[in-house]
Amino acid sequence: MLAGTPEVALPTLEALVASTHDVVGVVTRPDAPAGRGRRLVASPLGSAAEALGLPVLTPRHPRDPGFAEDLAALRPDCCPVVAYGAMLPESVLGIPPHGWVNLHFSCLPAWRGAAPVQHALLAGDEVTGATTFRIVRALDAGPTFGVMTERVRPRDTTGDLLARLAEGGAGLMVATLDGLEEGSIAAREQPAEGITTAPKVEVAHAEVDWTDPAVGVDRVVRACTPAPGAWTTWAGGRLKLEPVELETTTEIQGAALQGGPPAPGEVVVGRHDVHVGTARGVLRLGRVKPVGKGWMLAADWARGARPACGDRLGVPAVAAGPGDAEGDRG
Repeated sequence: MLAGTPEVALPTLEALVASTHDVVGVVTRPDAPAGRGRRLVASPLGSAAEALGLPVLTPRHPRDPGFAEDLAALRPDCCPVVAYGAMLPESVLGIPPHGWVNLHFSCLPAWRGAAPVQHALLAGDEVTGATTFRIVRALDAGPTFGVMTERVRPRDTTGDLLARLAEGGAGLMVATLDGLEEGSIAAREQPAEGITTAPKVEVAHAEVDWTDPAVGVDRVVRACTPAPGAWTTWAGGRLKLEPVELETTTEIQGAALQGGPPAPGEVVVGRHDVHVGTARGVLRLGRVKPVGKGWMLAADWARGARPACGDRLGVPAVAAGPGDAEGDRG
């Protein structure tokens, strides 16, 4: 009985269906509004399970009356979990004989919490991974079964890294369930040392601070891609950012650098590129997205925005309407 919600759960579903294990059903979050029409749609895992003809349980919350009975009726031996998105109560934790086994995208006890991949990138970790562990009441603190490691590549975004961990983690989950079935694997308590936490990264945390060094800005943008999306301010509105490139001042052409490197947030427009200064180092912008417009190359944006010499990104925006942030999706 696989519990999960987003696309990162799909590799595990596919691996389980292809394995010797019998998938008796799926637990996922209820249908949610999506798109401009806010039409109710099933979760990625729910849609995939329905296509396979699997029973799908969608409790509003796992504490809902009847969910424990519906789950028990399917008689799961073990419930693997990949990004389900809700805390499981004691009333359901004891139903499967082998418990609930979570696939967490870090090498526990590092980065316990909702956003382990984002925090690994923010911290500049060179290696991360995925861990299978038995779910207990404390957040991501249960005893572990197995771990895989993955090297973080220099240009990885959260989307890139999470995709690789989801694929590799699917194999780890199958191997863990194999071991539980055979009795050849035992859970080990997590060490008390090395615990770090990874709370959810909100939109406010994704604002770029140009007074940080270029390396730090680069990490923020990559960690917040694709969600919640890195951003800065320009002309009183928000400007979304896709991954940037670290540059040296010798690579930047133009008279704007005759007086030295640009100040933090200062925009330097070239013929084909747009560079921005930081506290230490210079960055070349990739694609940007102004409010109410689509993604475009930074040079195309600059031709319309026409930043003057000395203009800066990151100047505090005026009070924003709802469309400037959460409502400006895409």
